[in-house]
Amino acid sequence: MQVAVIGAGAVGCYYGGRLLRAGHDVTFIGRQPHVDAINAHGLLLELQDFRGHLPAKAATEASSLASPDLVLFCVKSADTEQAGRSLAGRLRPETSVLSLQNGVDNAQRLRAVTGHNIIPAVVYVGSEMAGPGHVRHHGGGALVIGGSPASEVLAQTLNAAGIQTAIAGDIETTQWTKLITNCAFNALSAVADIAYGPMMEVEGARDVIASAIAEAATVARACGVAIPQDLAAQILKIPAAMPNQKSSTAQDLARGKASEVDFLNGYVVRKGAELGIATPTNQALQVMVKLAERGKEMSGYRRPGINQL
Repeated sequence: MQVAVIGAGAVGCYYGGRLLRAGHDVTFIGRQPHVDAINAHGLLLELQDFRGHLPAKAATEASSLASPDLVLFCVKSADTEQAGRSLAGRLRPETSVLSLQNGVDNAQRLRAVTGHNIIPAVVYVGSEMAGPGHVRHHGGGALVIGGSPASEVLAQTLNAAGIQTAIAGDIETTQWTKLITNCAFNALSAVADIAYGPMMEVEGARDVIASAIAEAATVARACGVAIPQDLAAQILKIPAAMPNQKSSTAQDLARGKASEVDFLNGYVVRKGAELGIATPTNQALQVMVKLAERGKEMSGYRRPGINQL
């Protein structure tokens, strides 16, 4: 297939790399350092059982794309509308667009600006950009996608590329479950720049996480979403399974990039306010990340000669 990855970061490069290795024609749209490295040397894909450069095409603008068969839409939530508009005129009616993004409303927002059917997907992968054009896989890798006329064929294609893919009967519940998981771990991992394993060794961290989960689950149920009663117990197993993984929010802060906290804990806070549900733990976590972002900005202003990570 002709595949376009919009947002060539840790998620887009991992899944795009899997498809590339399976023989598909993949073009990555991303930031200049990654684009230059991919065009010069190929994508460096680092898995547990494979490490190598895969020849690929890359560009900074979607204007270079031909009409793809599949789009993996992997930009940060705040960039959804802008990146979506860049696809105008490049989507054929039969093009499948998968939204591989955090949060629960990106597919709807993307559909609004493209006028195209969008298939929501929930991502379960630990990966990072270890350098320009270099994606490193830490664990996981499964996808759950929403139902559509194209979903069965897509799932077969993705599974054949080594991407464990299932089709959800209720993708909204799956999306909210992932959102609640992000609310539990992302902010704490980010503000301390700490991986999940050692994070759980800090006294009180488990209690804060449990409170964030309880608030977010209450908001989800008030929105009419069926949340499993044992969700907290399932979420609290994740650090043991991925002890060395830092959250995507931690990776954003470390690189001086804007985080998605307003679409994670912040989304729960906004929906809670609409519904009259108190969410003090999620609000505190949101503010902590915003403070960390602001601190990095101010540090940069005071020390203009120092490169900020």
